[in-house]
Amino acid sequence: MKETRIAWLIPSVELGAYWQPVLKEFIKTYPNTVFYTGQVWPGFDPNLPGCSVIELVGETSFLETQQVEAGYTRGFIAVSPAIVGRLRQFKPQVVLPQAFSLWTVFCVLLKPIFRWKIILIYDGSSPNTDFRDSKFRTTVRKWLAKFCDTFVANSQAGKKYLMECLEVPESKISLHVYLVPDAQALQRGLESSAKVDLNLKRPTFLYVGRITQRKGIKPLIEACAILKERGYEDFNLLIVGTGDQREELEALIREKGFESQVTWAGWVEYGNLGPYFQQADVFVFPTYEDVWGMVLPEAMVFGKPVLCSNGAAALELVEEGGNGYIFDPHNPKQLAEQMSHFLDDPSLIERMGARSRELIARTTPTTAARDFVEVTEATLAKK
Repeated sequence: MKETRIAWLIPSVELGAYWQPVLKEFIKTYPNTVFYTGQVWPGFDPNLPGCSVIELVGETSFLETQQVEAGYTRGFIAVSPAIVGRLRQFKPQVVLPQAFSLWTVFCVLLKPIFRWKIILIYDGSSPNTDFRDSKFRTTVRKWLAKFCDTFVANSQAGKKYLMECLEVPESKISLHVYLVPDAQALQRGLESSAKVDLNLKRPTFLYVGRITQRKGIKPLIEACAILKERGYEDFNLLIVGTGDQREELEALIREKGFESQVTWAGWVEYGNLGPYFQQADVFVFPTYEDVWGMVLPEAMVFGKPVLCSNGAAALELVEEGGNGYIFDPHNPKQLAEQMSHFLDDPSLIERMGARSRELIARTTPTTAARDFVEVTEATLAKK
């Protein structure tokens, strides 16, 4: 194991600080590892444990081909062909490409020459990333999948897509949740961040993320307006993030007449989000479409009940009635009804929050790294 060469091919980790603690644990077993990417996260520190194996290869960008009103913009990920030279030089025995980028194509085309094993990792499933309606993309992905030795799916939805659409045998797929937050890092960030006192009404419902149409903040605001119409006044909506839809949403809030119950925090650095989670009572993830949604398990780390859209693959972390509820983002009335549970019975906040913390404690960067080690060992053992 100490001599086995492992190459990860992840085109972008722009929002992927969660990879650092996983790599820190993984390289304890496989120290001869290189994690290739074309984009790192803001504040990336190569001196942190695990980051020393991360190497930049060119630049990664996204080429848009079609805008989608309430979903992911469609297009192609442009990656550097320089990865070929890096792989020829490193000569890995196992390659872990992410999804179906051009790097995965290179990996498959070079397999007969270098005879490496391929473990394809698939974060999650959603309509505009699966491209089920594209015969060309589906055909190419099916072809690529035939050359992969093993698959690691982060979610049940991802596993289902691989089996149903790409006809991957279930025996080749390992289901392991590896997109998980580092609870210790989040808590350290809480201790080191500046004190924030927003003086909010309780309970406070929290949204964290981009302020864009895909994220479904509009139906969240409409749900708040419904609550006000029903006579609920003592609650607050805290919105953390920035994006191109803020002006439109501010106008909607004025139209509905509840500006005093909405607090805009603007953009907050990842390491300083702790106090905002801490001051909130319930986390709401209203996205129309997300292949996962890291912010939801992060809220669970802070012991928050979660209201999750059925458009997010991360809904698999929600125990209905246990640590939260699942709703249709196209149905603000349903969301309002679920929010009212916490307004009518505030004791749910503590009980469900404790359940969130209990559930997410089962899945950590350490368990994710251990799962990758086990999958790698099993793949190497295949003839």
